[in-house]
Amino acid sequence: MEFILDPWPWYVSGPLIAMVMFLLIYFGKTFGMSSNLRTFCAIGGAGKKSDFFNFKWQEQKWNLMVVLGAVIGGFIAHFFLSNPTNIDLNSNTVQILQSFGFENTGKTLLPQEIYGWDAVLSLKGLLILIVGGFLVGFGTRYAGGCTSGHAISGLSNLQIPSLIAVVGFFIGGLIMTHFIIPLIFK
Repeated sequence: MEFILDPWPWYVSGPLIAMVMFLLIYFGKTFGMSSNLRTFCAIGGAGKKSDFFNFKWQEQKWNLMVVLGAVIGGFIAHFFLSNPTNIDLNSNTVQILQSFGFENTGKTLLPQEIYGWDAVLSLKGLLILIVGGFLVGFGTRYAGGCTSGHAISGLSNLQIPSLIAVVGFFIGGLIMTHFIIPLIFK
């Protein structure tokens, strides 16, 4: 059974996100994916090695449902709701990416030149994963949360640190896009 749906328009998905955030604020909860990693580590006993993981993880069980929902929702979206059309990219973007060696620009969501097994298992790919993973982990810990936590939950709560973090995320994304990716792939 396969059926294709168009993506939900902003005027449906936006208010749904706002409703979820209102409910979280009402019940005194905050949302963020990186906090689930901390919870998983606490469940695994990391609190014996580091005080950071020594907390009552049972109080975060509700947030683990977010991970489960993301996994199930991603599976359903990919296998049952995906629209197999090309990604409509700007022609200048396509030319730039092709000059970096990306062959199927706009044909797939994840380019094989970065996410394919050949790329991941190469020395360059392993270095990108290790350095990128370290930077994401360090940045998430240093910023006190991840992009979803700050951009959705923190901004909904009108938190100035979240605004600063989100501005930093965007600046980092621009630096990566315009300076670091060209260095890595040229």
